[in-house]
Amino acid sequence: MSSSAALAKTRLLPAVLGLGSIAVLIATVEALIRLGLINRFIVPMPSEIFLAFPRIVVEENVLSRFMLTISEAFSASILVAVFGVAGGVLLHQFKLLRQATETWVAAIAAAPLVLIYPLYLVIFGRSATTIVMMGFTAGVAPTVLKTLEGLSGTRRVLINVGRSFNLTPSQQFWKILFPAALPTIFVGLRLGLIFALINIVGVEFLINFGGLGQLINDLAERYDLPGTYAAIACVILVSVLFFLALDRIEQWLRPAA
Repeated sequence: MSSSAALAKTRLLPAVLGLGSIAVLIATVEALIRLGLINRFIVPMPSEIFLAFPRIVVEENVLSRFMLTISEAFSASILVAVFGVAGGVLLHQFKLLRQATETWVAAIAAAPLVLIYPLYLVIFGRSATTIVMMGFTAGVAPTVLKTLEGLSGTRRVLINVGRSFNLTPSQQFWKILFPAALPTIFVGLRLGLIFALINIVGVEFLINFGGLGQLINDLAERYDLPGTYAAIACVILVSVLFFLALDRIEQWLRPAA
């Protein structure tokens, strides 16, 4: 077997195993519901959920709602990446600022920020801007913290090598600190994206506006359980797409990894 074939097999095996595990889980849940061990008035059968997809696509205009949620999540993720990474760099560069604010940033990261959505409604109105800003607010703090952690954790020997080559502070940042911190920064971006998506869909649900969160609210109020779970699956799909895109970006920035 050639090395390329072996590599392709190595990459394919986890995906096949993951999809197979999901299929087994779905079949198990279907069987438990049919046997009456799980209440079908709480959890619909997976077969009913699959049959609900064409209906919500046609009747509920799910594709436009899907794209709206994606656009809101994309806008929030751009803001999280720009301001989160910049904030972490700023705290790393200015030690006094770090000592004064790091605890507060950590507190914000742990706080249930979805509760401040009424304030954002007053400021931005019942609009997509409110949803994007809620996602940004929830996701920026963990990104700041992980960026700071990655920069601070750069090995001293690498910094000393840069100094031995008389690198300027700018060169030392772009050639040593930033590349060394990238893995940790992407961990922060993933955490920030998780928090952002949770708040985006949650606020859509709470203010009954916009994308998939509003659709879940509408279907739940009608007690359309298969449609509700199908809409939740669409939210999961949004998350999967964003994480795949983030993995691609990381591979592009770290081609040797």
